[in-house]
Amino acid sequence: MKLGIFAPLTNPTCTPHMLTELGRMAEGAGLDSIWLGEHVVIFDEMKSRYPGSPDGKLPIPKGSGLLDVVATIGFLAAHTTTLRLGTGVSLLPQRSPVYSAKEFATLDWLSQGRIDLGIGVGWCREELEACGVTWARRDARCDEYVDVLRALWVEDNTAFHGEFYDLPACRLDPKPVQSGSMVPIIVGGHSNAALRRAARVGRGWYGFALPPHAVAEHLGRLDDELATVGRSRADIEVLVTPPAPASEELIESYRELGVDRLLPIFVAADVDGARTEVEKLAPLAGVAAA
Repeated sequence: MKLGIFAPLTNPTCTPHMLTELGRMAEGAGLDSIWLGEHVVIFDEMKSRYPGSPDGKLPIPKGSGLLDVVATIGFLAAHTTTLRLGTGVSLLPQRSPVYSAKEFATLDWLSQGRIDLGIGVGWCREELEACGVTWARRDARCDEYVDVLRALWVEDNTAFHGEFYDLPACRLDPKPVQSGSMVPIIVGGHSNAALRRAARVGRGWYGFALPPHAVAEHLGRLDDELATVGRSRADIEVLVTPPAPASEELIESYRELGVDRLLPIFVAADVDGARTEVEKLAPLAGVAAA
C-alpha cells in the first residue's frame, strides 16, 4: 500500500513558501503523493449541501478559497522530483475538455509522468451553473468529456462529435509521457454512475471519507461493474481518504480490503504545522509499504 495525503490547500495559509516546503517534506518523508481538491468559486448561501460536513457547508471561511489545481500542481512539480501529484477530484463536467486535455498533458510532460487526474461530477449545482454548465445530465457530460480527453491524448489528429461537444479535426501536443500517452484517470464518487465510469475508463477508483465497512460495500459494487465490462480489481487501483487520522491499525484495516493507496486529510496552518503533520506520517509510510 502507498501512503499519500489529500490536502485542501487554501489561501492565506498556503503561501508559496509553505507549498514549497510541503512538497519537499512530503517527498523526503517517503509519502507517495499529494492530492488536491477543486472548487473554483464558493457560495455563502446555496441550496446544494456539501456531503462532508454536518451543516452542509464547505468548511472554508470568507476571504479564503482553494488554490487552482493546475497552477498548484505545476508549482509542486517544480519543487519535487518523485512525488506523484493528483486531483481529488477535478470537476470535469464544468471544465472545457480541450483545455483540460492540454493542461494535464502539459503537467505530465513537465513533471515527467507524475500526474494523476482524479475526476468527479461535483455536488454543487450553483458552481456548475456559475461555470456555464447545466446541472442536468452532468454524468453523461462527464463520460463524454473523458472520451474527448482520451482521444486528444492518444490520436495524432482528433475529431469528435458528441451530444455535448463537437470538435473539428485538430492536433494536441505535447502528449502525456506516461504509458499509452495517457494521464491515469482516477474516478471519484460513490454513486452507481461513478462506479460504472470507474469500471469503464478508470485506472483507479477514489472513495472519499469512507470508513472500512463502507469501502467494502462500494468495492463489492465496483467488482460487479468491472465484471460487466470484462475487467477485474487487478486492472484498477483503489484509493481512499479515511474519515479518521492515519494510524497503523487504520492502515491495516484498509490494506485487508485491498486498498492500494491511502490518502488521509492533511491540514496545516503554517510551515511548522505542516512539518509536524508530515513527521507524524513519515513512520506510517513505511508501515504502508511493508
